[in-house]
Amino acid sequence: MPRVADFLSVRPSINVTPLVDVVLVLLIIFMVIAPTLSPQAVSLPTTDRPTARTDDGRQIEVVLGAGGQVWIDGRATTPEAFPETIREAAAGREDWQVVLQGDAGLTFGDVERAMLAIEAAGFPGVGLIAQPREPAARAEG
Repeated sequence: MPRVADFLSVRPSINVTPLVDVVLVLLIIFMVIAPTLSPQAVSLPTTDRPTARTDDGRQIEVVLGAGGQVWIDGRATTPEAFPETIREAAAGREDWQVVLQGDAGLTFGDVERAMLAIEAAGFPGVGLIAQPREPAARAEG
């Protein structure tokens, strides 16, 4: 017959390992799904001290407008004519560098498509142009 002391020495414990496993799996699922739930606009980089842009004639500047307009070195172009226009801009330049400047209202997908189109036209290594940050208005007192 069991003694009372035997019952008091047994300590029940809950195995929390399955609970932790389930929580970690749910965390990973939410981390993967969360970025795709809502479209996010990209705010192109701003900095307090952007590096000085030297216009030494080797930069091919691609500008993206908020309404889908595209300019290559100041000349407007269409998406269909984009590869040919950027190749024309690079003609005669021995050591070119393509830089991309976009409107702050563009989505990440717009900027990504432009970068992929530039690389598909044969211009790897696209640089992004950062705008200087606006200084905070100081209250005079």
